[in-house]
Amino acid sequence: VDDYYERPADLWEAIEPRLGLETVAAGPGSIVLDSERPAPVTGRLELLGEEVSRLRKAGLRSIVALGDSGERDRVAELLSDMGMEFDLDDHTGQAGLALTVGHVTQGYVIPEIGLALFGQNDLFPRREIDVGLGARPRRQNLVDFSDLSDGELLVHEIHGIGTFKGLSKQTVAGKTREYLVIDYAKGDRLYLPTDQLHRISRYVGAEGDAAEITRLGSPDWQRTTKKVRQHIKKLAIDLMALYAERSENPGYSYSADTQWQQELEAAFPHEATKDQASALKEVKTDMEAARPMDRLVCGDVGYGKTEVALRASFKAIMDGKQVMLLVPTTILAQQHFMTFQDRYRPFPVKVSMLSRFLGPAEQKKVVASLAAGETDLVIGTHRLLQKDIKFRDLGLVIIDEEQRFGVNHKEKLRRLRRSVDVLALSATPIPRTLQMSVSGIRDLSLIETPPQGRHPVVTYINEYQEAVVRSAIRREIARGGQVFYLHNKVETIERAAAKVKEMVPEANVIMGHGQMGESLLEQVMVSFLAQDANVLVCTTIIESGIDIPTANTLIIENADRFGLAQLYQLRGRVGRGSHRGYAYFTYVPDKTLTDAAVARLKTIGEFTELGSGYRVALKDLEIRGAGNILGAEQHGHLISVGFDLYCRMLRQEIERLQGRAVQDAIEVEIELPINAYLPEAYIEDENLRLETYRSIAETTAQAEIDAVRAELKDRFGLLPPPVVNLLRVAELRFVAAGAGINLIRLQKDRLTLKGESGALELLASGHGAKFKPSTGELIAHVPIGYPDILEYIINFISDIMR
Repeated sequence: VDDYYERPADLWEAIEPRLGLETVAAGPGSIVLDSERPAPVTGRLELLGEEVSRLRKAGLRSIVALGDSGERDRVAELLSDMGMEFDLDDHTGQAGLALTVGHVTQGYVIPEIGLALFGQNDLFPRREIDVGLGARPRRQNLVDFSDLSDGELLVHEIHGIGTFKGLSKQTVAGKTREYLVIDYAKGDRLYLPTDQLHRISRYVGAEGDAAEITRLGSPDWQRTTKKVRQHIKKLAIDLMALYAERSENPGYSYSADTQWQQELEAAFPHEATKDQASALKEVKTDMEAARPMDRLVCGDVGYGKTEVALRASFKAIMDGKQVMLLVPTTILAQQHFMTFQDRYRPFPVKVSMLSRFLGPAEQKKVVASLAAGETDLVIGTHRLLQKDIKFRDLGLVIIDEEQRFGVNHKEKLRRLRRSVDVLALSATPIPRTLQMSVSGIRDLSLIETPPQGRHPVVTYINEYQEAVVRSAIRREIARGGQVFYLHNKVETIERAAAKVKEMVPEANVIMGHGQMGESLLEQVMVSFLAQDANVLVCTTIIESGIDIPTANTLIIENADRFGLAQLYQLRGRVGRGSHRGYAYFTYVPDKTLTDAAVARLKTIGEFTELGSGYRVALKDLEIRGAGNILGAEQHGHLISVGFDLYCRMLRQEIERLQGRAVQDAIEVEIELPINAYLPEAYIEDENLRLETYRSIAETTAQAEIDAVRAELKDRFGLLPPPVVNLLRVAELRFVAAGAGINLIRLQKDRLTLKGESGALELLASGHGAKFKPSTGELIAHVPIGYPDILEYIINFISDIMR
């Protein structure tokens, strides 16, 4: 093969310019360059201008390397709008700043050669990098320190509820560690080692209920958790009864993929993302199992949930089953109908739609074809839940944006779950749906990988100002785009449209809302889709399913009146094409906003990065409160320990009832005379350090440690010795936990281990160490001058496992 074809990797190296740094020993006559990093701008390009100006005054030229030409052109467009001067691919120009294409993760500054290079992460930092070593387990809880602020409530599963007071670096006997500081009642303070961050979570109770701060060392917290566990045992039994009810009505076990299934998937015009492929695999596994599927697929708008639904539907149809796709709006039904019809066209599959866009006679035909089994897939609104709808052999129900349906509709869907497979899709599930999934009551798949070329929407939150609105509309029109102007009152929407026309006379303004006649609303949407108008003044009819790549500016009046998930969905309507999207969330000038409204607007302004839908849903859960899962009787128990710990207890109890081996995690106390921390010079941002500490603390296997090590090297550069030690301490922690050891202390050459006495006694006898039955301690001596203390202790303890 090599004689006739070039390997793809060799071709890639030949055509793709790459810049690499290599560390070599300085030899005679070599020039040593002292490099530093440019200041990160984290998506705020005005900071780029300030940094470039600072560097230029120091006599340095700046180069920004973007991943591809599309990214370069989009950044160029944004810089042009800001009035910044730059050169494209011309490193010798006079502007002092050049944009080019190249693969550079982290930039650097080398004054000796007058160069400042900005990489991809300096402009648009990534939250998590796939290093190709296998995904680390995704812990589905509220432990997210990316925006943790001083004074927020945290829950430690052993010590209780306290307030976060930041990080503190402590140096003892010349050795430095970093600790998370938590204040408790009566002036108590806990310095929590960063290798124990997996023990804590954010406190989330219920709206209007204040948590009671715990007294450190008091038996009150133990009494509280004991009472909650007793209650959870009863709740778990109720949940197991639900599982049993579903088991009594075994689901249909679908066949393996057919040849047609493979052809359909091969025709997908894009490459499936890693998360998309994982979600589809989980869905197919559920469908091929004997019990009915009940899975939630959570992913941002435009991240490929529809493709997962499309392939799952086809799999069901290939086994002769009918599929119902339930959507919240007629517009989304129309859009899905066109998408599914187009993808299924090469195959003998009949797709129908049922919504108010159809007349009575047409609806009657669709209903008859469903009962006769002639329609394989029906797409429709809540009309599909009415009494006259009968299926010949319904096998799969897909619910798009389940949170948009009412209580009565959900009760009908709950009955369906007993016998047919159910697949729910959502970008921002409501708290109830989310907590059911996080608790393990429903299966959950996350799609967090953005499609190639997708960029965050630039978000502004401020008082309504006509000058700003006018400028935003004119800017979008000038680049050939379209604008969504959201005024959510039908009674005054005509006046709003007239005001927009008065502000921007050159705009072609049309209006659309849900109380229009079916044909008229359809005409409006088709006209806007055809770009016959460039401003659509509308209500929230655009919230779900509208996909217009040329509409890239969104303006919302009275944004404080909308829910967090709703704001997130609306913002997802723009920025879906090749141009950067802009969203303006406005509120009435001088209006006093409620605390909840302020929290929602603050959150939507902070969570602008791609893949934030799941985090927005978690934040919504935090703002609105967890409520209850099955009934009001659990409310007080959930409040007393917080949502996250409550769900973890519930998962553990369910696993126990299912006969799985559930062991309480061993808390390992490690006291070693070594420097093990993340230096500020390595990771400057405190919240980012916290997130990194958490990732390290949650590792439970060597492969996960290796993945974290590779990720850190990729994001921040070579690991300094304290970071190397920190990762080795994490490795020691899970090795010790596996051996039943809960204390490791090294003082000079004296090593003390404490834990399961049987294992330690056996270990002592095999190594000439001493075991003290009275204290349960093993005492051993580390050879003086041993080059790697951590390696010695890890190997010493590993003997227990052999």
